[in-house]
Amino acid sequence: MDDPELMREILAALLADTSQQMGLLEAAIRAQNTAQCMRLAHYSKGACANVGANRAAGMFKQIESRAADGEFSGCVESLASLVREMDLLRNESAAL
Repeated sequence: MDDPELMREILAALLADTSQQMGLLEAAIRAQNTAQCMRLAHYSKGACANVGANRAAGMFKQIESRAADGEFSGCVESLASLVREMDLLRNESAAL
């Protein structure tokens, strides 16, 4: 984007929303709630993809797939990686 201020606003909104969704996703993983895990991961995957946060989108896709297969231990691992990825995105957005 040629408008850094707009990009900062978009990323701030994404990070705020995704942080909330990740908290809900963590609870759904602990509860081994397949449908909720898939729904939350799918929603956040789309939001990340829409702003070009493709690594994060891929991680959400992985959680969505693992939840569909009932692999909740894999979801926990993917969520830990996703937390690190979102921290990187947060740092990159702060540098804009």
